[in-house]
Amino acid sequence: MNGGLLVAGTTSDAGKSVVTAGICRWLVRQGVKVAPFKAQNMSLNSFVTREGAEIGRAQAMQAQACRTEPTALMNPVLLKPGGEQSSQVVLLGRPVGEMSARGYHGGRQHRLLGTVLDCLAELRSTYDAVICEGAGSPAEINLRRTDIVNMGLARKARLPVLVVGDIDRGGVFASFFGTVALLSREDQELVAGYLVNKFRGDVSLLRPGLDMLHGLTGRRTYGVLPFRHGLGIDEEDGLRVSLRGTVRESAVAEPVGEDVLRVAVCAVPLMSNFTDVDALAAEPGVVVRFVDRPAELADADLVVIPGTRGTVRALRWLRERGLADALVRRAAEGRPVLGVCGGFQILGERIEDEVESRAGEVEGLGLLPVRVRFAREKTLTRPTGQALGERVEGYEIHHGVATVDGGDAFISDDGGHSLDGCRVGGVWGTHWHGSLESDGFRRAFLREVAAAAGRRFVPAPDTSFAALREEQLDRLGDLIEQHADTDALWRLIESGAPQGLPFIPPGAPA
Repeated sequence: MNGGLLVAGTTSDAGKSVVTAGICRWLVRQGVKVAPFKAQNMSLNSFVTREGAEIGRAQAMQAQACRTEPTALMNPVLLKPGGEQSSQVVLLGRPVGEMSARGYHGGRQHRLLGTVLDCLAELRSTYDAVICEGAGSPAEINLRRTDIVNMGLARKARLPVLVVGDIDRGGVFASFFGTVALLSREDQELVAGYLVNKFRGDVSLLRPGLDMLHGLTGRRTYGVLPFRHGLGIDEEDGLRVSLRGTVRESAVAEPVGEDVLRVAVCAVPLMSNFTDVDALAAEPGVVVRFVDRPAELADADLVVIPGTRGTVRALRWLRERGLADALVRRAAEGRPVLGVCGGFQILGERIEDEVESRAGEVEGLGLLPVRVRFAREKTLTRPTGQALGERVEGYEIHHGVATVDGGDAFISDDGGHSLDGCRVGGVWGTHWHGSLESDGFRRAFLREVAAAAGRRFVPAPDTSFAALREEQLDRLGDLIEQHADTDALWRLIESGAPQGLPFIPPGAPA
């Protein structure tokens, strides 16, 4: 095999990321050397590769589904929103500046097409198959002229296109038909067919509609995937993953100890890498919820301030909502608080920011003896260390440089020298994302939280976050293997879109 496929969607959140991961896991189980690819991703959930490149977490998860190491080639363009009108542009894993939506779509985007195609070509020369993920909808006709991630990519790379639709939202037949009918004749030639996602009920009741859709568009449906809970791992935006309980399909197992632990995550603006708390939610007896009011902190055993693309803005939001005062009172009572990345910076005494917000010097919450100065260079690393007597791995993505003037070290090297963060009483802070995925450290940290909160909570001794993630990826592969026409899918990846697909009017200008 030496092929490719573009997984597009009728809408954002139609399931492109998880379908791409499922196809990747199905292929690798067939002995195919496969890689994921997303030309352009807009997300605040990102990851750092081993070579120090920043890419979308969805592509890192898809690489894991492929059982291969993620690289910058798999997501050459990452857009990290910093507000309603602008984003940081990350090119081949490195930030190259801030740009307005008008400026990006007005010319910069199209100029990146050559880089995107070079990355895809390099992957295709190395792997048997490359499964590409689109963005939003391929029928966003206002953006088609400069598109590099949907039909613009498919046309240049001659990729067959599979359109995914979320039937749980309703209107999937109209969405499938309308998506094709709004494409130009040349684009339509590459749209091979459809994949129905999140179906509940008897598939036989859906068949008449699928047959009619085939008659209307001349394109077949390659599968109907049933609705499954807890499959949306490492999604790009929103709170959907962690809000619904993250990595388990069924109800979380009963707690090992007598009590549960309640974790409240402050839903700060421009929240980044909220997936950090997924490892907490994977623990039996740990209940994670997102909050935006002081009253919701009252019964929490641990409050987490997560990462954010706008540290100063998030700090202002906490103060406006009364959450800042609640956090200060909580710290004075010795009740646990954890700040991660931007959340760590917020807990400090002072922030000097002429880079992200350009707000100058801003007073922090003063709960940790830390001063933060924003540097123009972004820190992108994959560090390892020790904390609470356990091995810790993580990744860093931040402009803020912290100077710690007291407290206890949070994460240290093997010689006991501080590597990152600090702790004062029940308040902890670290720049390291992903540290809670280290099982031994997570259990030790939760024991500390339980002791400080006075809860008779006991971490499960055998919870492996990595194993749970692997199980979840296998379930995605099972969905494709059991509910898609894999023979037809194989031919599509290997041979491209069928010849002679009909044009569906009205179409759009080429």
